[in-house]
Amino acid sequence: MSPPTMDLEAGAYSNPTKQRESWRMVLTLAYQSLGVVYGDLSTSPLYVYKNTFAGDIQHSETNEEIYGVLSFVFWTLSLVPLLKYVFIVLRADDNGEGGTFALYSLLCRHARVGFLPNVQLADEEISSYKKNDDYSATCPPRGLGGPLARVTAATKVRRMLEKHQVLQRVLLILALIGTCMVIGDGVLTPAISVFSAVSGLELSMSKEQHKYVEVPVACLILIFLFALQHYGTHRVGFLFAPIVVTWLLCISMIGVYNIFHWNPHVYQALSPYYMYKFLRKTQRGGWMSLGGILLCITGSEAMFADLGHFSQLSIKIAFTFVVYPSLILAYMGQAAYLSRHHVIESDYRIGFYVSVPAQIRWPILAIAILAAVVGSQAIITGTFSIIKQCSALGCFPRVKIVHTSSKVHGQIYIPEINWILMILCLAVTIGFRDTKRLGNASGLAVITVMLVTTCLMSLVIVLCWHKSILVAVCFIIFFGTIEALYFSAALIKFLEGAWVPIVLSFFFMIVMYVWHYGTIKKYEFDVQNKVSINWLLSLGPNLGIVRVRGIGLIHTELVSGIPAIFSHFVTNLPAFHQVLVFLCIKSVPVPFVRREERFLVGRIGPKEYRLYRCIVRYGYHDVHKDDLEFEKDLVCSIAEYIRSGVSETNSALEESEKDEERMSVIGAGIRLPEDGNNDDAAGPSDSREILSPVIAPRKKVRFVLPERPQLNAGVREELQELMEAREAGMAFILGHSYVRAKSGSSFLRRLVIDFGYDFLRRNSRGPAYAVSIPHASTLEVGMVYHV
Repeated sequence: MSPPTMDLEAGAYSNPTKQRESWRMVLTLAYQSLGVVYGDLSTSPLYVYKNTFAGDIQHSETNEEIYGVLSFVFWTLSLVPLLKYVFIVLRADDNGEGGTFALYSLLCRHARVGFLPNVQLADEEISSYKKNDDYSATCPPRGLGGPLARVTAATKVRRMLEKHQVLQRVLLILALIGTCMVIGDGVLTPAISVFSAVSGLELSMSKEQHKYVEVPVACLILIFLFALQHYGTHRVGFLFAPIVVTWLLCISMIGVYNIFHWNPHVYQALSPYYMYKFLRKTQRGGWMSLGGILLCITGSEAMFADLGHFSQLSIKIAFTFVVYPSLILAYMGQAAYLSRHHVIESDYRIGFYVSVPAQIRWPILAIAILAAVVGSQAIITGTFSIIKQCSALGCFPRVKIVHTSSKVHGQIYIPEINWILMILCLAVTIGFRDTKRLGNASGLAVITVMLVTTCLMSLVIVLCWHKSILVAVCFIIFFGTIEALYFSAALIKFLEGAWVPIVLSFFFMIVMYVWHYGTIKKYEFDVQNKVSINWLLSLGPNLGIVRVRGIGLIHTELVSGIPAIFSHFVTNLPAFHQVLVFLCIKSVPVPFVRREERFLVGRIGPKEYRLYRCIVRYGYHDVHKDDLEFEKDLVCSIAEYIRSGVSETNSALEESEKDEERMSVIGAGIRLPEDGNNDDAAGPSDSREILSPVIAPRKKVRFVLPERPQLNAGVREELQELMEAREAGMAFILGHSYVRAKSGSSFLRRLVIDFGYDFLRRNSRGPAYAVSIPHASTLEVGMVYHV
């Protein structure tokens, strides 16, 4: 169960009572994080040794191989998850959020290389938007170099990124690669975790029998897992932490038993000297076997990706004091057992279950299957979360997002992606039918994401933490060398399963890049073809047409200017609503936008035109409200804009050459009293009943203008007209675009625009807020975009 983020401030420790409460909350979050963050990482002992000794190296009586593998496992766990993630990467949060896109979002804001086409300078005034001269919310590691040197280094790097579009594109592609590999890992991790857990059945039956049992049982568990996703994890999430804690306790106790019973001197293998002996003896085979050792850090990225649900301190405590020692004891115990059992009857008996005492093997098998399901659930939820981020930031086609919990924002369900993941997961499980090739595929996906994080972190160190370039270079050389070694070992297994994450990531990357490219070109067409303000003024107050009762919401991607869809509409239809609102719903590169900062409201043309522009800003983790709440907040924000008198001082006629209107941030606004909230309320009213997209009709509502004697006649008249228009109903005018490549475009451009982007557009969802709009209140205006 993913609890909300907790912010630990220095003031929380001002007295013993608050300190006890704070530490109690930290420990509670640390306990809960075990079930969400560490499910995948904790199940890695099931398959690490089995994949390492799957053919590249042999387990000999000298024990040099098993000691060398244990040494590699120990130092890999110590350097990558513990040193890199716990002590460094976790500090690079984006207002409490983590993950590949959070890092990229952080860099985009500090270097102004964002991929969102409609970001304004006004967006930088959002309270959660960190400025260039700000440090991270939690102070980064201290380094050498004076303030002047740090600022100079950051300025140089920032100017270089802002100047060269090639570097910006490389940065975007790098973020997309990491994101696509995470999605690929969402396919592979459930497959290898569940299959490895089920493989314990092979010890109780012959090899001829278990090969007909393992795959069907694993497939049934996977189908059951994906079929339950629409219920959300909040219903069974309270079981996650106890299952993982029980699993960690079991493997650590089994490890201690094996150490004392079989080889108490196995601790000597923790010396890095055994890594040297291992590589010297095994040479090329030992290097290739690193692809199996790599699996011991599978799931480490989840510590950073799930940062938004927990505090940094809770994740650090859970890993350092529970997960890390349990894993080390488990691997040491397996090594101690194998060091006294050199004759392995068959290949599969070198796995985890062979080191488990026979008396408790069946209970451990059941706990392992439950732990594998929990670990798979975490990566599936993480995949949903990162696709939501990509969609919000314009890098993935719009999909249906269902929030399965009203309390925890991170618990979402995406039907289309869920069934795609299930089909792909079943395909690789049935196609490979062994942990060796599944491990090769999963290992490449994991290490690629880590390499991307290392590259992005080196830029964060300079741009966001204002450290010297030398510190960033040392970081990328040290961790990049370790990860590049594992990456080369995983990539060499291309034909043995490693091709799967490459193919999956290539497919998803093509989809994301085509969608992003088409979105950018469509926005550029809107900007180039927007209508001049002079054209609007020439129409007069009635816009040259009949004004009918009601509010017309014209959806546009533009944050300034009048979209071409408006001129196209009034040219073909001689009537429009008495109040027109140009509505732009945009995502900004921050996780959350506070409610009082969500609406930007301005006026277009003179007051008597009754034309307004409203920009609604959402972060990439924000939950979009339903249509009833959204309409109410929208009307109240416009009413507050009118009442506050901002519209008198910020005249929309004063437009710059860039056609940017002056807009104001409107908070919660005046709360307009509602008359007739009860459906059965009697009494005369000229309000209209507006039907909701759900089956139940909307309640009759009439907004009543509050009695405020200080309001002048003009403001009161404008507010009264707004209320009357709201009672008459709202109509949503949406553009139905047909995007086509310009004549004379290259074959590749026509292929991307006419086929790729057009196919994705036709098969993707509409805007999030428009999903629940009743069809009776929607007007679609078709236009052809030649980009």
